[in-house]
Amino acid sequence: MSRVDSKVRRLVAVAAAAALALSMAACSGSGGSSTKTVVWSSWGTPEEIARYKAFDTQFMKDHPDIKVTFQPVADYGDYHTKLLAQLASGTAPDVFYIGDDKIGQFVNSKALLPLTDLMESSASKTKPDDFAQGLFGATKKGDEYYAAPNDSNPDALWYDKAALKAAGVTKDPATLAEKGEWTTEAYLDMNAKLKKAGLTGSMFWNYWATHYSWISSQGGKAFDESGKFVANTDPTSVKAVDVLAKNFQNGTFVVADTLPEGAGADSVFVSHKAGFFIQGRYTIGTVKAAGDPENYDVVRWPTPDGKAAPTGVAVSYLAINAKTKNKDAAFEFWTNFLSAEGQTFRLKGGGNAVPSIKGADKVVLDGYPEHAQTMLDMRDIGFEDNATEASVPGLSSDISDKMLALYQGKESTKATLDDIAKMISDKTGK
Repeated sequence: MSRVDSKVRRLVAVAAAAALALSMAACSGSGGSSTKTVVWSSWGTPEEIARYKAFDTQFMKDHPDIKVTFQPVADYGDYHTKLLAQLASGTAPDVFYIGDDKIGQFVNSKALLPLTDLMESSASKTKPDDFAQGLFGATKKGDEYYAAPNDSNPDALWYDKAALKAAGVTKDPATLAEKGEWTTEAYLDMNAKLKKAGLTGSMFWNYWATHYSWISSQGGKAFDESGKFVANTDPTSVKAVDVLAKNFQNGTFVVADTLPEGAGADSVFVSHKAGFFIQGRYTIGTVKAAGDPENYDVVRWPTPDGKAAPTGVAVSYLAINAKTKNKDAAFEFWTNFLSAEGQTFRLKGGGNAVPSIKGADKVVLDGYPEHAQTMLDMRDIGFEDNATEASVPGLSSDISDKMLALYQGKESTKATLDDIAKMISDKTGK
């Protein structure tokens, strides 16, 4: 899940070459006198597309009265533009994925079917309380849900034991975390040793989860309960962002988005040139493909007192078209896809995400990495992008542009945070 900007580079994927004809009307009619057709759409890697198709096949076997037609879209960058056009023309799928950086826009457009009653009905395999509550983000307005998380990817600190050893680091981060000793001081000391050894300390993607996870882990607050941005006025937050920025500016931390073609963050990490890489569970595929996965493990974000704190969790969402002609069939597909059984089916065997629902955790605890439980723990207390930010198209990217300038030393910490606060206020009224 990555991109040209950080979101696209995390989520962009080339879909299967044989895309189904997009001319099919998505608010589909019946495929026969007693068969309902559900059309659904997503982006995805070839491996993800294969799993989606396998799920569809099994679903239709279990539900012979429902025909499922899948419409993959090749590029995350094109996906939402196409979906909006389909919604406007009345040809949108019955069920569709939405990225977490776009979900607020879709909720506000009233294009999504309200789901609370359906989720709480006897037909549901996905009760609201079954999900990690911090993952709903902007999908919830009042007591109404308009989508639910397909799965999740807590932004964990993957670390390279070989790189740490080469830098003279003798303590294991996950072991320190288990003892309650994974402090900010210990983490920054490791990064300083990595830099002194000529290695990169940590690589972060420039997006909301990096900025706000660091603030939260250091005891600060980016948004208050009303959704107002307060990081510029909270002294703890200002100090935390200043520490983060200075480590980028002196080269200890690296913005992964800015690394050159051919020498990207994945290459740096698997060649043992960086100590930490902040990513989701999909990193398993990267390190296993490199041939020495035993060198890698995962740990939560460090905190001043060594105790776990809430941090960012990237998700995508599944929604139902408010104008679907087959609401019952669409919900049957939706609730099965998101159910514990459905998520297990999609994520088992080294899948690239962490389940978002209770009852499917065993797919993560398959023996790798050693401290895989960390990702489940992070999911349970983690958070999605604040609804204030996620509800305005382009706002999250604009904020990341401001933060990148700070990380590159082009602006001061307080001025950057003040600019962000004003930008959010101007665009949201908060």
